[in-house]
Amino acid sequence: MKKAGIVMGSDSDLPIVEKAVGVFKELGIPFEVHVYSAHRTPDEAQAFARQAKAQGFGVLVAAAGMAAHLAGVIAANTTLPVIGIPCKSSVLDGLDALLSTVQMPTGIPVATVAINGAGNAALLAAEILALSDDALDVRLEEKRARDREKVLGKDRDISASFR
Repeated sequence: MKKAGIVMGSDSDLPIVEKAVGVFKELGIPFEVHVYSAHRTPDEAQAFARQAKAQGFGVLVAAAGMAAHLAGVIAANTTLPVIGIPCKSSVLDGLDALLSTVQMPTGIPVATVAINGAGNAALLAAEILALSDDALDVRLEEKRARDREKVLGKDRDISASFR
């Protein structure tokens, strides 16, 4: 199985990224987590992206706030799918990061999830990996069934409390 790579621009993004880690663990997807800044460690970020395919990665997730150029830098240096997670900051509540992540020029795509949407980023990464991994596809289907049952259980509980 190909592994997933998670890159965050700062260790302050770790509480957000941990949601993606949880999804990868739940689905049995091998992964690595790194801290590389598009601005403070550009050489290392580029090297990681350029070597990712040869290192066995199948998809990369990049989390960053504010100017949020990390996903774009990663995408510019690999043909692997890149999923950007714009992170909320104290200045513009993550809108700056969202716009920086989603507004990529033609030719360098970055799939972008909601602000702080690490869980969905990991699920999208899993869906990409599942295109060539039938066992992972089954685990994704099973997770969706579990999630469905959780919601229906909450519906039963709430409905019963108003009878």
